[in-house]
Amino acid sequence: MSKHIVIIGNGISGITCARHVRKLSKHSITVISSESEHFFSRTALMYIYMGHLKFEHTKPYEDYFWKKNKIDLIKKFVKQVDTKNKLVLFSDGSSIGYDTLVLATGSKSNKFGWPGQDFKGVQGLYHLQDLENMEENTKGVSSAVIIGGGLIGIEMSEMLRSRKIGVIFLVREKNFWDNILPVEEAKMINRHLGEHHVDLRLEAELKEIKADSARRVSSVITNKGEEIPCQFVGLTVGVSPNIDFPKDSGIETQRGILVNEFFETNVTDVYAIGDCAEFRVPPAGRKSIEQVWYTGRMHGETLAKTICGERSAYSPGHWFNSAKFFDIEYQTYGNVPNVITTPLSSFYWEHSSGKICFRLVYDFQSKNLIGINVFGIRMRHEVFDRWLSEGRKIDYVLEHLPEANFDPEFYRKYEPEIIAQYNMESNKNLKLKARKGLLATFFK
Repeated sequence: MSKHIVIIGNGISGITCARHVRKLSKHSITVISSESEHFFSRTALMYIYMGHLKFEHTKPYEDYFWKKNKIDLIKKFVKQVDTKNKLVLFSDGSSIGYDTLVLATGSKSNKFGWPGQDFKGVQGLYHLQDLENMEENTKGVSSAVIIGGGLIGIEMSEMLRSRKIGVIFLVREKNFWDNILPVEEAKMINRHLGEHHVDLRLEAELKEIKADSARRVSSVITNKGEEIPCQFVGLTVGVSPNIDFPKDSGIETQRGILVNEFFETNVTDVYAIGDCAEFRVPPAGRKSIEQVWYTGRMHGETLAKTICGERSAYSPGHWFNSAKFFDIEYQTYGNVPNVITTPLSSFYWEHSSGKICFRLVYDFQSKNLIGINVFGIRMRHEVFDRWLSEGRKIDYVLEHLPEANFDPEFYRKYEPEIIAQYNMESNKNLKLKARKGLLATFFK
């Protein structure tokens, strides 16, 4: 029996769900978004500003793809959801009915009620409209202040520096992102930001934003009483689930839209996936809200199976994430806490350049691998995922590191230095195992 599937949100979660519902069924599918007509790669927005891409280059599918695959697109703003009558109500007064509703509405930038946070030239960076605003707000600007030490703040810093705009970065922690990174990795990024002429101010917080007579930002006041002149302020203190419109719909929310392991809300035939979803009981080792691109894709694919008759629980496996801090690429697998305490221990190696490092976290008693941080070396996701699932010991992992390396052929290899330091610290004599099918040549 064919149903009408309505998906609110055309980000990675909603579009993945639509694509997989289409693969598995002949259901009617409508995707609604007020942000853009067509799906685009949100992580590529920064490269449009930096001049590396045009917007059309961020669209993974040609515009004809949607009609060809019988996925209807509506560009409108959703005002409310009427779950009793199964209607989605738009701000223009029109509406659309549904049999199954999927909420994939993503996130919105956080604001914490700072005086002056709504002045011209003050903004976050998440939506396409934020990019358009940033293009306008940074014309003729010479100095900017960024508030908040997360990944979006790093992206915004790189964007601004690409146009030679001075950046002062206010971070309330003792080191950049040290609520996530162990201190050695955090200090590495501190140094790297300085190398890119970002003025990192640690243990500094925003107190107030001031403006000129035209209500455009002119300076910020910090918690230390310092006034910093600037013409642009980036608010990058995280994001929150975008859940304003479900109010009065009967759909239960806390920080996000509450769901079970099948992405079911408390209302029959209404589901939530992606950044806006909050698990009532999170999967083991995971957070209740997952605001990561690859997990959004997994949400969409898993829910499509349930919608099409194969009821499937979300089983994400081991945690993984990746990012880029200017020139330094970062990958993490499994569990790497920012403070490593008993019963965990870790081995840490850092290259003399101060831009490449490798950390293994393991159980002190069993020596089983628990997590990995890698900066400046590309590693294979599937290899580390397999080693975590197999419960490999750290000695095995270190001996087989060449198997995980994903850097191109003539890149310098650091595994000999890594295992040499481990041998020295542990009084062992481990040997690297050559990766099958490849030359076991390591360039010094």
